[in-house]
Amino acid sequence: MPRIDAVTLKQLRALRSVAELGSLTSAADRLGLTPPAIHSQIRNLEVAVGHEVLTRSGEGGRLKLTAEGEDMLLAAERIESILSQAAATIRARSSGKIGHISLSVVSTAKYFAPGLVRELQRSHPEVETTLRVGNREMVIADLQLGRCDLAIMGRPPRQPEVRAVPLGPHPHGVILPPTHPLATHDGFDPAALASETFLAREEGSGTRILMQRFLDQLVQGQPVRMLEMDSNETIKQAVLAGLGIAFLSLHTVCEEMRTGRLVALRGRGLPVMRHWYLVTPLHAPVSPVAERIEAAIGAMNGTFLPRVPVSE
Repeated sequence: MPRIDAVTLKQLRALRSVAELGSLTSAADRLGLTPPAIHSQIRNLEVAVGHEVLTRSGEGGRLKLTAEGEDMLLAAERIESILSQAAATIRARSSGKIGHISLSVVSTAKYFAPGLVRELQRSHPEVETTLRVGNREMVIADLQLGRCDLAIMGRPPRQPEVRAVPLGPHPHGVILPPTHPLATHDGFDPAALASETFLAREEGSGTRILMQRFLDQLVQGQPVRMLEMDSNETIKQAVLAGLGIAFLSLHTVCEEMRTGRLVALRGRGLPVMRHWYLVTPLHAPVSPVAERIEAAIGAMNGTFLPRVPVSE
């Protein structure tokens, strides 16, 4: 009874060399073995298969394959092809040409991150990119715990230590309906602005921190009414409904500004300009594929960022 599980690569390679060269001696020279060692490999193969795999022809005693030997040679060629493909795949993965990365982005970046991933899939179809969207705390945790290879955020964290590469400008401003009294002016009275109700993101969010700094400089400690909401989308809808005004990334309201449903307050110190950063953790080695995608994103020079409409 055949014992195919006992067949080895050495046996198949010995068979292939004998089939191509016609003698044990020539096969031994090619493989760096002795003729008795090649004979032993062929004999063990025949025991495993349960049939002879070689026979001598009448012309000069050249060894040739039996029908069973032909079957095993075909199997050997298929195995060598599969192994060659596996080796090529491993080399490609080691050089960063294929693989998988996880990209974590703060929620404000969700307005352009899917388009960025789509472009990466187009330009690097052999690399699978997983996108995670969450608040700033989630992204920092992803960096700390190694749940992401790359991250996009507006303000790099102090911990964990990271390498941060600027991707492009990130404007912030005060958003209000076009019918709001402040929307018709090129300047604004800080006291009038401070009297408004601000619709704000949760404590700890990057937008909330930047808004608080802007207001502290503007009203110098004067309390401002705030209504906290958990997402930019909810805040936008609340501004449209007239519940208050908001300090947001202008990248989150490009479509509403383009259609005239929302406008950005104009005046001194606005918009507040920051930058988007591509962040990689320093406490863990960066994989070749992550380095390749990091370079690809950097080479885009921020072309994937939304274009903020210019108010007339």
